[in-house]
Amino acid sequence: MSTTRPVLYLFGSAAPPVLSIAQVVRQAQFRGWEVVLGLTPTAASWLQDELPELNRLTGYPVKSVYRRPGDPDVLPPADAVLFAPATMNSVNSLALGITTSWVIGFAAEAIGKGIPLTVMPCTNTALTGHPQFPRSVATLHEAGVRVLLGEGGFVPNAPGQGDPATYPWEAALGAIEEFVRR
Repeated sequence: MSTTRPVLYLFGSAAPPVLSIAQVVRQAQFRGWEVVLGLTPTAASWLQDELPELNRLTGYPVKSVYRRPGDPDVLPPADAVLFAPATMNSVNSLALGITTSWVIGFAAEAIGKGIPLTVMPCTNTALTGHPQFPRSVATLHEAGVRVLLGEGGFVPNAPGQGDPATYPWEAALGAIEEFVRR
């Protein structure tokens, strides 16, 4: 499928807000994006029953694993990448360049290719209190990644106190549009 609309690669990892990703795809499409959906393997397993509908909704296969050498790449080039929700594991892996999943590998390449990348974590205060997490956020900032953490993005909650319905998807979509316009 070819498109004249800008292409947003929407990536999600295994945090509860990923369960509403179909609604976010629709919101992004309404805002004018062609959407390619990528999920970490665990997030893909959480959404296993919805994958056929997500494939239909985007018009592309939902990607969660690397393609085999020689297999064709059927996805259009990305104009921007939004990684939300991004777990502590995903944030740390991306910052450290540990590309054991396709979404982390693609996001790492996006940094090197200069594709606008916005990451919005979804983690709790106990995990963000780990000493590696702020170092990873700082590394991503230094690499030119926009990280939506704190006021205007995701504000971590106490363990067990999160409400997936309050995850700031609208802020994430607005931020990636602003980032691309710059």
